[in-house]
Amino acid sequence: MKIRVNMLSSADAVEGQGVGSAYLELISLLKEEAYHAIDLTINESGYFDINHIHTIDPMNFYKIKMHRGANIMAVHFLPHTLEGSIDLPRFIFAGLKLYIIDFYKSADYLVVVNPIFIHELVQLGIPQHRIRYIPNYVSKDKFFAYPSERRDEVRRKYGISKDDFVVIGVGQVQMRKGVVDFVEVAKKCPQVKFLWCGGFSFGAITDGYHELKEVMDHHPSNVKFLGIIPREDMNEIYNVSDVLFMPSYNELFPMAILEACNLHKPLLLRDLDLYKDILFDSYLKADDNDSFSNVICSLSRDLEFYKKAMNYSANISTYYSKEHVLKQWLDFYREVYEKSYADIKKVKVDAEDFDKILCRKKRMLVLDYRHYVNSIFIQNQPLSIIDRFDRERIISVKIVDFNEFDYIDEETALAILIKNQEKLNLSGRDLYKYSKKKEFAILEFDFISE
Repeated sequence: MKIRVNMLSSADAVEGQGVGSAYLELISLLKEEAYHAIDLTINESGYFDINHIHTIDPMNFYKIKMHRGANIMAVHFLPHTLEGSIDLPRFIFAGLKLYIIDFYKSADYLVVVNPIFIHELVQLGIPQHRIRYIPNYVSKDKFFAYPSERRDEVRRKYGISKDDFVVIGVGQVQMRKGVVDFVEVAKKCPQVKFLWCGGFSFGAITDGYHELKEVMDHHPSNVKFLGIIPREDMNEIYNVSDVLFMPSYNELFPMAILEACNLHKPLLLRDLDLYKDILFDSYLKADDNDSFSNVICSLSRDLEFYKKAMNYSANISTYYSKEHVLKQWLDFYREVYEKSYADIKKVKVDAEDFDKILCRKKRMLVLDYRHYVNSIFIQNQPLSIIDRFDRERIISVKIVDFNEFDYIDEETALAILIKNQEKLNLSGRDLYKYSKKKEFAILEFDFISE
């Protein structure tokens, strides 16, 4: 049986976000490679085995609270990583952080893309056993190196000669991304072309908006700000480039790193602890603008040094393969499913209904709201039906279907009951009783395996 997973996300509503890229890559991976195991839906309402939430929309928060299946939350950012990203009044910013923490605590499981953040989530009061590390993934069918002729053609498209040495930065234009440092390093390397791909995804509330706007409007001639590039065009940008330079002060796991590594482009990053567990020291690093410029100059002049940096990126690309990441997701989904639903549910019925079931004259039960509101009933789950007045009498069955009916009038309720009466086999008294209820559920089960 397939596991029903419902993705909840608005990440692709704003262009130029790594969150949206990570979400879309996971969707593609599951659709293409896990269709045999996962029944995938997107932004649907109702009951699912697993809701997998990617964005902190209030509606998604409501769905976590109301969903009786398992809830997995993808942690694409932490409260402190908002600093340097958006500029809000202090009291609103404090409220937003509390909301994010409450959101994360409400999920059954959290998935982080970098293991270094597990400790911080534990510090926020989330038990470590509810946190899992699964890295991001980038398709090698979407991000790959072009043949030299096509690469030269794309370079001409962007006004770059085939002999130019090109350094790119990728990400939203934010203070924490090190955009100011990117431009300062470019000033120290006038012989190198610098391209920044990304824009103000959050408009004027971006932290440092006016300072960054000034930098973008008055930059040296060897720098170009290309704005937000549609993701389907980003492979061209990586093929134009020679180096990915990301002087960010704070990150989780930038998708741009994996995208560039697929093309074996050298990585130059700020020396941050957060990269050590996910990139295995397979990258070039520095701490200040003079050091950054020295590394870039060396890459542009020393072919052996450049090839060594390319091999670093090739190693990263190999580790974050489709097969490796897919297995982690499938194993995790199965683990969550089994932990959530392996327990045997119990339902008590009166002696008359018990005997009907025993004689195979009844294959459905009507449940009052209070009997199922805090329970989970799923297809093929074991179920024990117990005689209310003689607990030694137990019938073991398996659930076939479970349907809830809410806010219904008497006429609708009666129509539902009559439609299913052949399997319900209700007495006239019970038909009348349940027709008066505004909400109930009908549980269908397979016959007995004693």
